[in-house]
Amino acid sequence: MTSRIVVLNGPNLNLLGTREPEIYGTATLADVEVLCAETAAKHGLGVSCHQSNHEGGLVDLLHEAAADPGVVGVVLNAAAYTHTSVALLDAVKATRLAVVEVHLSNPHAREEFRHTSYLSPVAVAVIAGAGVQGYAYAVDLLATRHA
Repeated sequence: MTSRIVVLNGPNLNLLGTREPEIYGTATLADVEVLCAETAAKHGLGVSCHQSNHEGGLVDLLHEAAADPGVVGVVLNAAAYTHTSVALLDAVKATRLAVVEVHLSNPHAREEFRHTSYLSPVAVAVIAGAGVQGYAYAVDLLATRHA
């Protein structure tokens, strides 16, 4: 089995490319998935991409990733759940996965409520404001940690 990185995207990220392109850009979620797969392949890794608009769905996906011995880490863009979800915080802590928190925009340059992340304290790194390239940076980071 090929070692792989799991990429998890939270609510409304299925609308990338059309949702507020002035903030999130014009790349689609499919573009992000291709970028992650190409970046992982450079390291000899596979990638598995998922998106859920449901908090519990993301928790379930974290549990599944933790149960898979081939998973070397998770790229997590929890979107709005970053700022609200104790359940995701607890899931990351419980699974002990290497998680890189990713944001397309810079939450600290936006509304005050976006300045707090429940995930940052348990993430191995946070990449924010780099657009879709942030996903490639996150995959590179996890691949380097795995090597």
